[in-house]
Amino acid sequence: MGLVVLGAGGRLGRLIRDRMPVAARWLTRADADVLDVGALTAVLAPGDCVMCLAGVTPGGSGDMQDNVRIAAAVLDAAAAAGAGRVFLFSTAAVYGALPGPLTEDGPIAPLSPYGQAKVDMEHVAATHAHPSTVLRLGNVAGADAILGGWRSGFQLDVLADGTTPRRSYIGPGALAQTLATLAQTPDVPPLMNLAAPGAVAMGDLLDAAGLAWTGRPATGNTLANVTLDTTLLCRFTKMKPDDSTAQGIVADWQKGVPA
Repeated sequence: MGLVVLGAGGRLGRLIRDRMPVAARWLTRADADVLDVGALTAVLAPGDCVMCLAGVTPGGSGDMQDNVRIAAAVLDAAAAAGAGRVFLFSTAAVYGALPGPLTEDGPIAPLSPYGQAKVDMEHVAATHAHPSTVLRLGNVAGADAILGGWRSGFQLDVLADGTTPRRSYIGPGALAQTLATLAQTPDVPPLMNLAAPGAVAMGDLLDAAGLAWTGRPATGNTLANVTLDTTLLCRFTKMKPDDSTAQGIVADWQKGVPA
């Protein structure tokens, strides 16, 4: 029995691998094709807890519906191998532009093909016989479009009140610790939001990181606030107050950034 992480070669996997506080087998697509049930079954052992980071994200060239196919394959393989709970990663994008705080038992309204694919993936998990937990992940510092996507000349939307959009975030170290805790916790719910409590302004994150940016007027498509309700998550794991501040999130991220 152990922890198996699929998708170790992706951006998120590379970001949290060295921060995970428990032993795990980190597998890339070279180790097992996540769309091949037979290959996946062969690398899983009875009782293994499986975390599937593999998937197609916006900006890539893959088919968004591969997120659905990957989830089905991983669940089928876990069932065939007699593995334990499977953790699948969804996204705050399933909520679209709904006002927050956004709760797991509230409405969803995806605006993009990515968000819709993740909704479809959640349905696969909810209707599959094998035990699973879907984690609706907020922004992860370093794997995001703000800190991780920063470039010289970076521009950021500024709202009419002079503030920048707010998002639920989590640092990679806090994420790794949370995932390790959940992997070792029995009776985890089938669906949870995953982020540090509250939300932070994107401009504050860039300022805390010392990354220069230029403001531009927000448009009608700008989402001013996407805040995940983390009440359920906090029943199973504890986070430090700094995990929710721009300074704390940036410090967490920068621990793994080469000088």
